[in-house]
Order: sequence, then structure tokens, then C-alpha cells
Amino acid sequence: MESFTKANFEQSNLFGLGEPNIKYAQYFVGNSYLNPLTDPHTTALFMANVTFEPGCRNNWHIHHAKVGGGQILVCIAGEGWYQEEGKKPISLKPGMVVEIKPGIKHWHGAKKDTWFAHIAIEIPGEDTSNEWLEPVNEEEYKQLSI
Repeated sequence: MESFTKANFEQSNLFGLGEPNIKYAQYFVGNSYLNPLTDPHTTALFMANVTFEPGCRNNWHIHHAKVGGGQILVCIAGEGWYQEEGKKPISLKPGMVVEIKPGIKHWHGAKKDTWFAHIAIEIPGEDTSNEWLEPVNEEEYKQLSI
């Protein structure tokens, strides 16, 4: 695993850190940052660069949709984790793409010792919503390795 200082990481985080992710902070352990890349008022496809400090991850959550929906993650810098309920965690590195179907309980975030950024692409759909759930178990997260 490559470890980044904040300065080194910011050089590889092509779309920029953005602003502290205050709106969704209650659904994250640690600090995250959000840099919107599209305007949801002018386009149907919302994309944002989400940056996670070392050890930061979001709570378990589900993207719901009657039709369409879901999310795509395009990993761009650092290293992170993605896990679906009942499955083993996947180690994320730049260049990897994760397709998250609607109705799948999952979480994603940085590895404990490095920064991580991905482009989050919200797939348009009918009656879409996010259901935020419990935080990732701290002991299980600490057990994750390279």
C-alpha cells in the first residue's frame, strides 16, 4: 500500500479536494470532502469527487430506485475499500471502477493509513433515494489489511 502525505495526495487528486462534506458528515466516520463536477440543476447526471482522509469511511447505505438508479465509483487517487453486505471487502486503487446496483447494502472509504478519492456518479432513475444505516464496525474496519 502506498502511503500519501496530504500534499503528495493532492498532486494526484486530479479533481481537487473540494469543501468539507458537512451536509453528509453525520453519515461518515472521519472527515470527507466534496467537489461537485456537474450541477444537478442543469444535468440529469450528478458527479462529484469525494475525498476521504485516512481512516474515513461512510456508513453502510443503500441506493434505492423504482427504475434505474444506483451509483458508479471511479477510483482516482490513493487507496480505499468497498464492501457489500455479506461479501469480502475489495481493495480499491486508481483506475478501478465499482458499479453499485440499487438495493445493495454497502460502504466505501479510505484505508486506515492513506488518503482516497473517487468520482461518485449518481445514476439517474425513478424515485431514487439513499438510506443511511449504521457505521461500519470499528473492530472489523481495523482488521482490514492490504
